[in-house]
Amino acid sequence: MAQRSINKLSARSVQTAEVKDKDYKLSDGGGLYLFVRKTGSKSWVFRYVRPINGKVTNLGIGPYPTYSLAESREIATRYRKQVGEGIDPQIQRETERAVLSEEQNSSLERVAEMWLDTKKDTVSEKTIAGHTQKLRKYVYPALGKLPVNQITAPQAIAALRGIEKQGLLETVKRVCAILNSVMVYSVNSGLIHHNPLSGIAAAFRKPKSKNLPALKPEELPELMQKMSTSNMYFATRCLFEFQLHTMVRPVEAAGASWNEIDFNEKVWTIPAERMKMDRDHRVPLTDEVMSILEAVKPISGHREFIFPSVRAPSKHTDSETLNRALRRAGFVNRTCAHGLRSLASTTLNEAEFNKDVVEAALAHGDDDRIRGAYNRSDWFELRRKMMGWWSKHIVENSAVRVSLAG
Repeated sequence: MAQRSINKLSARSVQTAEVKDKDYKLSDGGGLYLFVRKTGSKSWVFRYVRPINGKVTNLGIGPYPTYSLAESREIATRYRKQVGEGIDPQIQRETERAVLSEEQNSSLERVAEMWLDTKKDTVSEKTIAGHTQKLRKYVYPALGKLPVNQITAPQAIAALRGIEKQGLLETVKRVCAILNSVMVYSVNSGLIHHNPLSGIAAAFRKPKSKNLPALKPEELPELMQKMSTSNMYFATRCLFEFQLHTMVRPVEAAGASWNEIDFNEKVWTIPAERMKMDRDHRVPLTDEVMSILEAVKPISGHREFIFPSVRAPSKHTDSETLNRALRRAGFVNRTCAHGLRSLASTTLNEAEFNKDVVEAALAHGDDDRIRGAYNRSDWFELRRKMMGWWSKHIVENSAVRVSLAG
């Protein structure tokens, strides 16, 4: 008998249901109804008794013909099964919609855009544009719509195999790094519990390392002489000396802000979010570096960043600024901004300073992970002495101190 009370309607009867002076409903049985309104519209409704309170309620399925008779029957069957299991289909549907909405808001594309937004004040526009271009070209087509909590290492690896086959191994490396950063952001934002993509770079062929061009220690006098006479913006001259003396990375020097400087203790603390190793880095400031800061203070002391952009003074200068200055000074293919670190490292090692102290000054990670885990010292006092020697060495090899010229 129960079976006879279901499937009372036919596709034909639904299609030809007449419009009347007032709304009415046609029963298909099992709680499924077709509502025919006097306006001519038709829609499907599931009528059931709520398991929680025993009240009869109507749950809309959707309009006809968007939902056919057959589709509506399948949905009604699912709803009847839920009611039989003590589940309220209306609550279940709202829960599923909430989950879907959360997943859409936590798609990789959405989360990556939020991650990029957090970087706008700490990295250059060029870097942001580069990250965005790589994400849109290599990541979003295959992974962009997936919620971050559903992305797996095999999925990400498969998405990047095409780049590897093209031989773009450096691009693969960079995209892996970007994906890893996005997933770390997801963990820190509470969207996922762990980063499943932390080791995906190991699944690809490694690009052949190319050493950045760097000058030899004996070429330091030539560097200082040419940079002192080259035509450049005064703040760029100061940036050059500041980075050379402090041995930091170009992006760290370019993004330096006044509130990171402790003038009393003569210490520059670069926050973890601006460091490659994701931890704070303290830089002891020599008297020579303090003079550089005093020299540039009339230009930017009233601003946030020590080395402001010429075109947008509220922002810091581009990390490529110094590379352009070095090229104009005649060092094309001979050195670059990052090469200044190599120059400092080679000079200090040849002067037989402790290797660990040199590496700490460069904010390098320990190659021996176990050793690095136990060695928590940043060698700060030894670095202060070494940096003092390095600053004096620079001055001794300078015809003119750039920061105080002019």
